[in-house]
Amino acid sequence: MRCTITTGQASRGPRKGRGWSLPLSLALWVLAPVSLASTLTLDDALRSARELSPELAAARWGTDIAAGERIQAGVLPNPELSWEVEDTRRRSQTTTVTLSQPIELGGKRGARIALSERDQAVAALELERRQNALHADVTAAFHDAARAQERLELAGQSLRLTERGLQVVQGRVRAGTASPIEATRAQVQVSQVRLEQQRAEQAVTVAHQQLAAAIGIAQAGFDRVEPLTKGLSPVPASEPLLDRLAQTADVRLASLQIDQSEAALGVARSQRIPDLTLSIGSQYDRAERERVNVLGVSVPLPLFDRNQGNVLAAARRADQSRDLRNGTELRVRSEVVQALAQWRSAGHEVRSFETSILPAAQQAVDVATRGFERGKFGFLDVLDAQRTLVEARTQYLAAQASGTDAQARIQRIFGDLTGTPL
Repeated sequence: MRCTITTGQASRGPRKGRGWSLPLSLALWVLAPVSLASTLTLDDALRSARELSPELAAARWGTDIAAGERIQAGVLPNPELSWEVEDTRRRSQTTTVTLSQPIELGGKRGARIALSERDQAVAALELERRQNALHADVTAAFHDAARAQERLELAGQSLRLTERGLQVVQGRVRAGTASPIEATRAQVQVSQVRLEQQRAEQAVTVAHQQLAAAIGIAQAGFDRVEPLTKGLSPVPASEPLLDRLAQTADVRLASLQIDQSEAALGVARSQRIPDLTLSIGSQYDRAERERVNVLGVSVPLPLFDRNQGNVLAAARRADQSRDLRNGTELRVRSEVVQALAQWRSAGHEVRSFETSILPAAQQAVDVATRGFERGKFGFLDVLDAQRTLVEARTQYLAAQASGTDAQARIQRIFGDLTGTPL
């Protein structure tokens, strides 16, 4: 069962037009540190991460920063007011007041605006990439926490089996039908399994804390996460995903960075043309008691600095961005192919464990345990069957981890896979 409540704005600052919806477990952790048995679902974790993640919040501010830079790029240069006095003697001094206005030439303002608009688009894509990465990180951390809980449950089952075996052996020793060595061996096994359970408990604590960090909270406000369903999610078809490579945030960002570098080249080229400064003023000669108008035009002479170095660097950056775009597409394509292959392989392993390996291992433990209790098998036979089951369950969890890791890699590239053809 999952519940949500609505609270006030986050403490780090208000968000315009956005409420703050938290899962019940996380909200109660924020409001009061009470002891609460709560189960966190994946949907709640993702929803809370979108509201609480500092990295995502920083990416959102990046779009506002780019918007401010776009405004500044279109601002005209300010006029300049100057006042000059010639001759400090009052009767013979001349006073001049001048208003100067720089006039940008060479399309500098338009080039700045074009570059700032590309920067805005880059910031928006960075936000999209951060959202995809957050979705993948939280999903992976959630699955890690769920598997850690399964390992703890497996350790608990093993402990119950070994304690049960110890009781049977101790009863046989008291009846004189078994050697005390078997009781000692059973006691050692119980101690080892208890240590394994303690390690599993610590792993659950660490996994919960890592999930809390991925969500964006300082401390886990939940006791456990919702158990994973059996099997893995269906593997998407390769061709539809590969056809969407150009639409991924990584490739779109690399393509946009080509436009960004070309816009920066336009800015560098516009700087080669000097600006013109027009001035108009009034001059008053106190000795002659005469006022005259003053007009002026000034322009730098581009004899030495024609911004040639910056133009060359910007041109090479544009060439570099094209190669980086090609490299990004190759990298993303290779990662998609590898992740899909890993996902399929893990899916086959998981189905094999669920359909044949785990049931057979569990049946072997049940048969060995019943036979041991009836005196047909020795305690070593029970231990061997238990080790086989534990190893099979461990390998099963490793196969699940491999599959969910591949799924997270695909989600990091494409975002939410809902609706993707299978």
